[in-house]
Amino acid sequence: MEIARTILTVVYFIVALAVIILALIQTKDDGGASATITGSSTNNFYEKNKGKTKEGKLKRWTIILAILFAILTLALGILYMA
Repeated sequence: MEIARTILTVVYFIVALAVIILALIQTKDDGGASATITGSSTNNFYEKNKGKTKEGKLKRWTIILAILFAILTLALGILYMA
């Protein structure tokens, strides 16, 4: 049981570091209320293919790693309570 805790803790810290780095690398999304007022169109080529760009991939990996971080948090909590 101790080996599983150690392995999960190491993976936990690696995932936490990766989430922090990915969050810091991402650019700020300035689409908010100003885009509504100015009438920027979201029906363009860039918006339709945003997931294939570097920013889209960074966002997807950040979400995946954040979910993995939450799952590891719960798993470690259960392991340390047992």
